[in-house]
Amino acid sequence: MKRIKRFLRQAFFGFSVLALASTAASSQTKPTVLSTGIEKPESIIYLGNSFFYFNNGISGMVSRILASADPKYKLRTALVTISGSGFDWHDVGSHFRPDAVGRYTIDANNVVTFNKPSRLFDLAIMMDCSQCPVHSDLKGIFYEYAKKHAETVRKNGAEPVFFMSWGYLDKPEMTEQLSEAYTRIGNENKALVIPAGLAFARAVKERPDIRLYTADKRHPTMAGTYLAALTTYAAIFKKNPVGLSYTADFDGEVAKYLQTVAWETVNDYLAP
Repeated sequence: MKRIKRFLRQAFFGFSVLALASTAASSQTKPTVLSTGIEKPESIIYLGNSFFYFNNGISGMVSRILASADPKYKLRTALVTISGSGFDWHDVGSHFRPDAVGRYTIDANNVVTFNKPSRLFDLAIMMDCSQCPVHSDLKGIFYEYAKKHAETVRKNGAEPVFFMSWGYLDKPEMTEQLSEAYTRIGNENKALVIPAGLAFARAVKERPDIRLYTADKRHPTMAGTYLAALTTYAAIFKKNPVGLSYTADFDGEVAKYLQTVAWETVNDYLAP
């Protein structure tokens, strides 16, 4: 009889642990917005901090990836960053002023093109500081300014997009926290979220030999920026980057792996 009782207690305990694990796994908020609603954006402004501007900027790398997929596709971009900045450091409305940011472009032949003043940008991709979404003193500002900036972007005829940054290399618990925070603001503001942080975590787990972080364990190496750009391309344009000719000078096998991680992460995260 005692053995039966002990068996039942152990079985109940095991069931309870499984139930808790299942609850924890299902508690992660799922994104409800799966696209920007703009199939072929002609212009993008990136608003963020050093995570965006390292390695000569994520904007240029996304454009090079896009050009390797479709050489005829013309994408105009602007990169506005402040080192260490959070959402509340940026005056987003000022970047949509007539005759200001994005007023003209100069091509390789020094030809100046004046852009349409009525619609400066189709998309605004925004990222908060690396700790702001989960820091006890700053996360309130994160939610407040995500809403404010989304409204400002839409008031100026563009669509907001949020860029989920990555956890620090020595603080892997940040990944799930950042994922939850960015997914929540995406849902609350009806905006697409780019799951770059999830792509980083996946690559670190599967291929620790590919160095995505600089020595400070926070900022991206060239491989990190390439992975972030590939994830951005896959999420925004809904195209598979695997096999594209632009490899950021990485070995073909490494480039293909990063392309695959970006594509699979976006598909997993944005699965309907």
